[in-house]
Amino acid sequence: MNVDKLFENLKQEVRRLVPPEMKITSIEFEGPLVVIYTSEYEKFSSNDSLARMLAQNIHRRVDIRPDRSTLAKMEEVEDKLRSMIPESAELYDINFIEETGEVIVEVVNPNEVIGKDGQRLGSIRKETGWNVKVIRAPPIPSKTVSDVRGYLRVNHDERLAMLKSVARNISRDKIPGEQWVRVTTMGGFRQVGRSASLLMTRESRVLIDCGLDPNSDATPYFAIPEADITKIDAVVITHAHLDHCGTLPALFKSGYQGPVYCTPPTRDLMALLQLDNIKLSFGENKKTQYEAKDVRTEILHTIVLKYNETTDIAPDIRLTFHNAGHILGSAIAHFHIGDGLHNVAFSGDTKFEKTWLFNPAANKFPRLETLIIESTYGGQKDVQPSRIDASEEMGRLLLSAAEHGGKVLIPVFAVGRSQEVMLVIEELMRGGRIPKCPVYLDGMIWEATAIHTAYPEYLNNQLRTQIFQQNENPFLSPIFRRVETSSMREEICHSPDPCIVLATSGMMSGGPVMEYFREWADDEKNWLLFVGYQSDGSIGRTIQRGKSEITLTLKGKPINLDIKMQRATVDGFSGHSDRKQLMRYIGSLDPRPDRIVVGHGDDRKCTDLASSIYKKFGIETKAPQNLETIRLK
Repeated sequence: MNVDKLFENLKQEVRRLVPPEMKITSIEFEGPLVVIYTSEYEKFSSNDSLARMLAQNIHRRVDIRPDRSTLAKMEEVEDKLRSMIPESAELYDINFIEETGEVIVEVVNPNEVIGKDGQRLGSIRKETGWNVKVIRAPPIPSKTVSDVRGYLRVNHDERLAMLKSVARNISRDKIPGEQWVRVTTMGGFRQVGRSASLLMTRESRVLIDCGLDPNSDATPYFAIPEADITKIDAVVITHAHLDHCGTLPALFKSGYQGPVYCTPPTRDLMALLQLDNIKLSFGENKKTQYEAKDVRTEILHTIVLKYNETTDIAPDIRLTFHNAGHILGSAIAHFHIGDGLHNVAFSGDTKFEKTWLFNPAANKFPRLETLIIESTYGGQKDVQPSRIDASEEMGRLLLSAAEHGGKVLIPVFAVGRSQEVMLVIEELMRGGRIPKCPVYLDGMIWEATAIHTAYPEYLNNQLRTQIFQQNENPFLSPIFRRVETSSMREEICHSPDPCIVLATSGMMSGGPVMEYFREWADDEKNWLLFVGYQSDGSIGRTIQRGKSEITLTLKGKPINLDIKMQRATVDGFSGHSDRKQLMRYIGSLDPRPDRIVVGHGDDRKCTDLASSIYKKFGIETKAPQNLETIRLK
């Protein structure tokens, strides 16, 4: 059956299932969704079970939206909303999503807009014709979130055309004959960096992650024949760290025109980090593989999915994201292939422990035959302290630095570790366990923190509650000060007063952290604290191992530095599971997979973890190198 005939049959089935008194103006196919447009949105929205019933019957995700012809102009609606929303609600922002006919109203006090039994919100919806949704305003404004939403709104028509193209591709006729499933390792196997895997079936090709090696700028192996970007159905990004998404804009620059699937926070965070990567490369006079316009193209092509939402991404592949516990929005990508042919999950980076930010990684799936898992800390001796022990060790070191009048420099990744270190330092100072002093945030840390507060549903319950209590929000503590200019950075570098600086990049491969390091390295009163993974070959790993002299490049010229500052590593802050957690995670999997493929780790750690899994659980394991292909089914 061709696509047009299939679409026509689906439309007829929808019209048959919808009660006749509910007026449908059109039925469209946009990305993985069947979209029902109606001029009587209130009738549809008051029937909570209708969309669910339709989805169950037609085996497609269904979205019901107000017909565009019934929507008043955005400018008029915004004026009306501002007049109807009481001052007590403390309006923060109004965001129109023309694609869905939604208006997201962000206020400090949502109940003031909703009203008793939802009466005020119902009146607002009736008056405007738009699907008005009220959410609690984030306590820290995010420019990135605002810019992404604005860009999608302005380029609505282009995005709609893309979604319709995706819908046709997903619905194309299946190829008859024997079915099979295999994975080709394109990067990030027996190494940490440039993560990429190509999942292939007789029908489809899906690229999972598209990373960059942060130390060498190496990219995945796209020169192999099966990685023809014109034949890739979809790209799935597990999380926003550049070693998993840093090459994605270059894929669009090279001509890729398909969709990208990720969680909403991942979309915003990866745009932030990719744009920052362009800026850093420009500042270091390095050639970039893509430009800002390629990041914007990526945003237009990104389809977001929340945890536990399932959607078709190819004729024979369904995708579901599950919490990975690593960073904000990080996901385990679970693929259901064919009619029960095979189920494979790509863990991305995972943390199987409740942290200051997130709940532990998900370990239960409907079906699971193959798991591709990381091994960053999978070596036999890779056992890390608990979060409580890490907090105590951080306190001890910071107290020692304060007693000697030194400055403390902490290299951090902007996303994840920065926010956890902030929470620990705030708690230590609030509890009087270390003296209060300014804590400067340099790089993209503050903006990344703002994005965390924009997506509280992805945080653990305790932190979510704290964030929305203005007098308890740890991120709004007066100890934190954002470094916004180079002159402010220079002033901090030369100030005699004690302070703590959190600065990017986390592996000291560039960025503002190097400016503080150059100024403070030769003073033994100062401290350099490592809290994150330092990969082989990185400057951070070289310094961490105790080298007393190092040569750096400043404005194209080499400079030699004597390193006299104190150095220490605070283990326990990692967003990766250690050896014990990885083994405990595998033992807890429900169901237990038939096969486990180990990657994202140094050569020895991959092979060691694979061997240990086989010995303990009797599960078939593989630790492939890059460019290997594994048949799964």
